Amino acid sequence: MMYMAALISNLIIITLITLDLQLQTPMYFFLKNLSLMDVFFVSVIIPNLIVNSLTHNNFISILGCAVQVLLLSSFTGGDVFILTVMSYDRYVAICSPLHYDAIMNDSVCVLVVSISWGTGVLFGAIYTVGTFSMSFCGSNVIPQFFCDVPSLLSISCSKMVLAIYTSIGIGVFLGMFCFICVVVSYFYIFSTVLKIPTTKGLSKAFTTCILHLTVFTMFIATACFIFLKAPSEEPSITDRLFPVIYTVLSPAINLLI
Repeated sequence: MMYMAALISNLIIITLITLDLQLQTPMYFFLKNLSLMDVFFVSVIIPNLIVNSLTHNNFISILGCAVQVLLLSSFTGGDVFILTVMSYDRYVAICSPLHYDAIMNDSVCVLVVSISWGTGVLFGAIYTVGTFSMSFCGSNVIPQFFCDVPSLLSISCSKMVLAIYTSIGIGVFLGMFCFICVVVSYFYIFSTVLKIPTTKGLSKAFTTCILHLTVFTMFIATACFIFLKAPSEEPSITDRLFPVIYTVLSPAINLLI
């Protein structure tokens, strides 16, 4: 039910932005692409959950597991980049409003969104190759309701996992780059917002920015906990809870923006 709620909420966002001519702005163009990524993100998990529920069988093939890792990591990377672009869009809108239309024109918006999708897919491919270059032995039970890298690491018997840690290092570098970009953008945004004389303008700017910052922070924080935490043989409650927040709650709260 939670996955369906996240899926429906993002489909509503996409439909409204597509049909409402007043929402044909760069900000909503980025939000539409973020919701589209999250629709695909959630849809990666739903089919296998439905099949497992109907057949009462928790089996997943190696190919199916690899596809899940590829798609989930691709859409995760794409999400982070889109959220970073949205922070820059808010920076330009608030700090340079007179130049907004010239800077955030249609060509620039399409270009940065294309780069976000492409970078996400490239990161997903590197991450998947690194993950499945390991050897697996012993238990074939994944301690999670979908295929994720930490769970696969916990059942791997590889001593040398250079490939996977290299891909994790790339992910950390890209994540830190996006995080720094967002922090710098919001430093200038809040510095400018605090100079707004009217209470209405101040409230509107703060509301839009705080909600976007909340979504970004929640997504980054849960992703870091999942991907950077050392694998454990006996997963704790938090190990099972955070993937739910990461895969369901973050996509579902796009409606806040």
